[in-house]
Amino acid sequence: MEAKSLLEPTNSRTKAPEHADRKLISIVTPFYNEEDSIVDCVESIRAIFSSELSEYDYEHIFCDNCSTDGTLSILKKIASEDPRVKIIVNSRNFGILKNTYNGVLATSGDAILLFLPVDLQDPPELLPELLRYWRDGYEVVYGMRAQREEHLILKSARKLYYRLLSRLTYVNYPPDAGDFQLVDRKVLDAMRRIDDAQPFMRLMTFDVGFRSKGVKYTWRARKHGKSRNQLSHMFGQGLNGIISFSGAPVRIALLCGFAISALSVVYAFAVMVLTLTGHVATISGVPTIIAALFFFGGVQLFFLGLIGEYIVAIFNQVRKKPLVIERERINFDGNG
Repeated sequence: MEAKSLLEPTNSRTKAPEHADRKLISIVTPFYNEEDSIVDCVESIRAIFSSELSEYDYEHIFCDNCSTDGTLSILKKIASEDPRVKIIVNSRNFGILKNTYNGVLATSGDAILLFLPVDLQDPPELLPELLRYWRDGYEVVYGMRAQREEHLILKSARKLYYRLLSRLTYVNYPPDAGDFQLVDRKVLDAMRRIDDAQPFMRLMTFDVGFRSKGVKYTWRARKHGKSRNQLSHMFGQGLNGIISFSGAPVRIALLCGFAISALSVVYAFAVMVLTLTGHVATISGVPTIIAALFFFGGVQLFFLGLIGEYIVAIFNQVRKKPLVIERERINFDGNG
């Protein structure tokens, strides 16, 4: 499968802009084994910037999470003909969150679209509207997934999680906002100052502040294949969001411990009173004790695991490991 036959030839090489005030827009697309979708993604952005957004320059940065199919070969062929297509190739799969944020840090635009999925579930056609609000002075313009074209159970689970996250976090985070956000360069400069080993980008933009505006849209179903983001990975990403931006779980554990201790004291006092007044002759209580032991043991293990998640987060932070290790970059200054 050759990219050249699927893409219109382009003569655009790196040129000085015709006007000094032309703005550069950066778009970041992470991918892993997406050879069926990659050409459509490149073409969709190219078409938008050649028509509705012709007054802007752009760079489209693709972040390869060590794909094992032909996606990278296709993309390299495209990049050899179009310098606006840039590629970061990782040495291994570092996960979608780190992979995407590493690409965001490599951008040089005046405004940055933090995440455009290669399968186009977040619609690139929304970009002109996002840019319009950006020109009006909003530093963060975020997409809100008002509708989702996915299975009812998964859709309901996502809605429940994001509303829970919005309630638990100290950040003023609007539910249904994802990583599909256009941010000003000053926002990214502020995000760079957050040294986070597990970057949860969709909340980082709200954590740094600035004026924001939401735009509702429909999150579309995939056209090709299945998502490589497995359920276990999504669970880990969701837990990371809560751990990174909320101390509420630990406080809930503290309150639960206090409440259970208080109930135990009340129960013990009630049993003592009933025994002394003769209302309870004998108390065998063996089944009650066994049930209570299992219950309290389960509660303790749950909260130990919860505290363990915070300890792991601290451990990852103090090790100061790089976000990703790159194998190569293509079409960035100084190479390719």
